[in-house]
Amino acid sequence: MKTIFIVDDSATMVMSVKSSLEIAGFKVETAADGEQAMAKINKGLKPDLMITDINMPKMDGIELIRQARRVLRFTPILTLTTESQQAKRDEAKKLGATGWLVKPVASADLVRVIKQVLPGA
Repeated sequence: MKTIFIVDDSATMVMSVKSSLEIAGFKVETAADGEQAMAKINKGLKPDLMITDINMPKMDGIELIRQARRVLRFTPILTLTTESQQAKRDEAKKLGATGWLVKPVASADLVRVIKQVLPGA
């Protein structure tokens, strides 16, 4: 079973995405911001894929991608955000984001994208 790591400061968003992914057969880990996410990664969490918001308190998604890439070199990282600014997209991509999804995203679409970027999902 593949593990998906959701990082978002919106509890509602986390709950909604988590339940969609669990229904689709994934194991789900969550964190409320980049700092919490890095703490879990540094303690040994090795997700098969990470989904992160961009605008979060403490550590935003851009900085999380930068730091996570040092540990999770080949893990696909998707951004799921209300942010649609091209400059942010370009920065995230340059730092190693695999894909960019703008909220709200239908759960079927999210699962389809995950299956595209995660071999064997």
